[in-house]
Amino acid sequence: MLDIRYIRENPDKVQANARNKGYDVSIDDLLQLDDGRRSLQAQVDELREKRNANAASMKGGKPSQDLIDAGKQIKIELAERESYLRETEEAFTSLHKKVPNMAWDDVPIGASEDENVEVKVVGDIPSYDFEPKNHYEIAEAKGWLDKERAAKVAGARFAYVMGDMALLQQAIIQFTMNALTNQDTVAEIAEGAGLDISTRPFVPVLPPLMIRTEPYDQMDRLEPSDDRYKIEGEEVWLQGSAEHVLGSMHAGETFQSEQLPLRYLGLATSFRKEAGTYGKDMEGIIRMHQFDKLEMESFTKAEDSYNEHLLFVAIQEWLLAKLELPYHVLQKCTADIGKPNARGIDMEVWLPGQGKYRETHTADYMTDYQARRLSTRVRTDDGLQLVHTNDATAFALGRAMVAIIENYQTSGGDVRVPEVLRPYLGGRAVL
Repeated sequence: MLDIRYIRENPDKVQANARNKGYDVSIDDLLQLDDGRRSLQAQVDELREKRNANAASMKGGKPSQDLIDAGKQIKIELAERESYLRETEEAFTSLHKKVPNMAWDDVPIGASEDENVEVKVVGDIPSYDFEPKNHYEIAEAKGWLDKERAAKVAGARFAYVMGDMALLQQAIIQFTMNALTNQDTVAEIAEGAGLDISTRPFVPVLPPLMIRTEPYDQMDRLEPSDDRYKIEGEEVWLQGSAEHVLGSMHAGETFQSEQLPLRYLGLATSFRKEAGTYGKDMEGIIRMHQFDKLEMESFTKAEDSYNEHLLFVAIQEWLLAKLELPYHVLQKCTADIGKPNARGIDMEVWLPGQGKYRETHTADYMTDYQARRLSTRVRTDDGLQLVHTNDATAFALGRAMVAIIENYQTSGGDVRVPEVLRPYLGGRAVL
């Protein structure tokens, strides 16, 4: 949630930002509700003082009828004003929640993801002396992927991942966990990116796979709710990505300054309905209802948060470089970064079997937008402050395997193993 004081002081700027992000919200209406609730709060406070004074006057003897009548009238007026205040607060909060976070100064203005800006291209697009196959053709031929039986058991957009492909996923997990929980590796990445930043390693986490409605909403990740799975009869949802349950785990807590940055590396099976994608990517494992991800989440002080975002981006590039995959980096435009985001970076890997780049990584910088509703703070020399949050993909494991299978395929239908993963596969060079 955006600071209401900032909105009061910069209404035109906030309105323009909402428009650039594609959110239909009236800042004038919000400020009118803000004025109304503050006025009503003052009236309620005054009536409560009168009620307390009246009650004090009734002590020590039989009160007069005038005093009793005045007390009744105060009670009636107070109940009325409190009711108005509750209604106004609800309307204010509902509208306030619709105001998106302010885009960082360097975020390009754009109306759709088509206006994201390519800022870097890394690696050469591979060439083959044969017609490269799509990942699903290779995986099905190898017996690594069975969507037909999964559809029989669970429905469309599910899969049995088996054999060497299951082992490949475990290798990616072990490689990433070992790298990011090692302070020397984090220091190497930070130094390579020219960042003067803490090199504290990540804490590995296996988080809950469900989240209650309240923290999901406070994280501002519940919407679009038609893409989420809700548990029938309960205010509980299947989480859509590990950061949803990592970012909310310290709600209502206050960190000491020396505890930050706190970095988590969460491994979670996540769930999305993929609403609106009917007919798209039905072959293979690009758009699944169930998928596994390694996700980074961190809590920092305000002054460290932008460099933390840059560190997360550098980590993503380091991981892709270690797998020797060709990719490009996109700076997301205002319409694509998302409501709680101040800035967003995507990375897309070249897939030879599809002849195009496909998204594998995203890095989200939220400033204090999520922490305000979660009430997650840090005690500093300047007093209590809201923490800042960052989240980013370490690996969406399905897409990582897609990228490896397509880029490392051989003419005989085998898949070479990236060198960095071979120690986690018993030294095997080919799958």
